[in-house]
Amino acid sequence: MNDHRFMRVAIGLARRGHGNVAPNPSVGCVVVKDGRVIGRGWTRPGGRPHAETEALLQAGKKAAGADIFVTLEPCAHHGETPPCAEALIAAGVGRVVVGVRDPDPRVDGGGISLLKDAGIEVVEGVLETEAAQAAEGFLRRVSNGRPMVTIKAATSLDGRIATSTGDSQWITGELSRALGHGMRARSDAIMVGGATAIADNPSLTCRLPGLEGESPTRIVLCGDSPIPLTHNLVTTAAEIPTMFIVGAMSRLENRAAYEDVGVSVREAGCGSDGRIDIGSALEALACGGITRLMVEGGGRLISALLKEDLVDRVIWFRAPTMIGGDGISVASAFGVRELDEAANFVKVSTRPAGDDLVETYMRGG
Repeated sequence: MNDHRFMRVAIGLARRGHGNVAPNPSVGCVVVKDGRVIGRGWTRPGGRPHAETEALLQAGKKAAGADIFVTLEPCAHHGETPPCAEALIAAGVGRVVVGVRDPDPRVDGGGISLLKDAGIEVVEGVLETEAAQAAEGFLRRVSNGRPMVTIKAATSLDGRIATSTGDSQWITGELSRALGHGMRARSDAIMVGGATAIADNPSLTCRLPGLEGESPTRIVLCGDSPIPLTHNLVTTAAEIPTMFIVGAMSRLENRAAYEDVGVSVREAGCGSDGRIDIGSALEALACGGITRLMVEGGGRLISALLKEDLVDRVIWFRAPTMIGGDGISVASAFGVRELDEAANFVKVSTRPAGDDLVETYMRGG
């Protein structure tokens, strides 16, 4: 079907905005007339202009009577820009094909109603699952009050991220590492636990040629041990957004010193054990506009997310090596006693990356 064909083009365009449009959704739009694409657009960095505006600008007067394919319902509310639904009406388009509805209370069917009231034919739900995946970070934030969470794991075949001595550089190969940096560029933020930050002293930046400026916000879920002021994340905080999340009752030493060099310190609620409640931490990130969160470890952070069923996707890079049971596991214990308590995922793809294998899993039903 042509509707599916053109919606796939729009979904591909929507993915171009991943990592640089939050808190807005990443949307793709295609203007089609007489079977030809005459305009295309996607949400621009910072969230504006919107995809529909860009596509209509390309199409110009030819948009009159055209078919519009848009991955997310056109907005209906006045903000910093006029509603996209009104722009489509003013352009005189003939038909609008929508991938998925926008659950934002300011829209939630309002854009579709505006179009229909203007006499424009609207078709909904075309490639809805794929369109929702393209906007998943935004949809999670609006519907669940948290970002979409992706765990990125780089391990041996037997699920070890390091040897018993902590040696981990490099388990996977060069191509896998490059793909991992690409994932960083498509994320709003990257999170690690405090112990991992101290042990590895990572930079958590995107270091692909041409994408050095696309590094995500760096987040550390701080534990009991303070992050040294000489840490890579601290000394570069003035150039790259960096956030430390601490417990609400934390007496973080050197807080002013962190903030003086650009580190943002944010508080989250704690559980009965005194540790940061991971759900509260994700809510804090969502309130700050984060929609797509990439998690790179360590084991306690990953297990906390799995235990609370807060993981939406796992991208697993497996190297053709075996480390053994004394190596460090990708996830620490999180209380699974019966198989029906395990975190379940559905494999959606497998592909090689040099000598490594990359597997992608989505949350199970």
